[in-house]
Amino acid sequence: MKNIVVALLIGLAAAPLWAQSGATTGGADLDAERARLSAERKVISERYDAERAACYKKFAVEGCLEDSRRRRRLATDDIKRQEAAINEFERKRRGAAALDKLEEKGSSARSKEADAQREQSVKSQQEREQRAADHAAGRAQAAAEAADKQRQFDDKQRAHAQEQEKAARRRAEAPAARQAYDEKLQRAEQQRAENERRNAAKTKPRSAPLPDPERPVAP
Repeated sequence: MKNIVVALLIGLAAAPLWAQSGATTGGADLDAERARLSAERKVISERYDAERAACYKKFAVEGCLEDSRRRRRLATDDIKRQEAAINEFERKRRGAAALDKLEEKGSSARSKEADAQREQSVKSQQEREQRAADHAAGRAQAAAEAADKQRQFDDKQRAHAQEQEKAARRRAEAPAARQAYDEKLQRAEQQRAENERRNAAKTKPRSAPLPDPERPVAP
């Protein structure tokens, strides 16, 4: 991943070079740069998917995922900066070409037409910029939704792991708990039997007293 970031930074630093050559070769260099950035974006996405899969095999899943997302974000931001530089250069080149064309015509008879073309060019550029802004907003919303889904998935995974851990702990503690419960029942039964014996001893009737030998017995 570090090699990808270095390559992206080198590509961004070299932007003035391809910008100069693009003035003579038309849109070929820009198309090649866009193709290169698209390929690098695909590599970043594939690398991120592989790293995520590897993270779920580790103990510290969340930290690993956060590092992977940070690396992807840095690499993607570099690509976006390069794409913005390409688009800005292309916009300026088109604007300069349009102005050159209008200046070459330079005829007072066609000045109104030139003004109309200039206005249309500005309007088209504004519309393109608006579409680009709308597209960027849609991508940002999609990214936010994907991040939210990922957080929900991570929370479910973490809750499931915690529940599995609790279940395993309950299974491990079950024999000891059962033994303690049986001993408690046994002690209670012994106490109940002892109470019944004591109560029986207290309620046993007394034997009749022996007769007095000096007292005459009634006929």
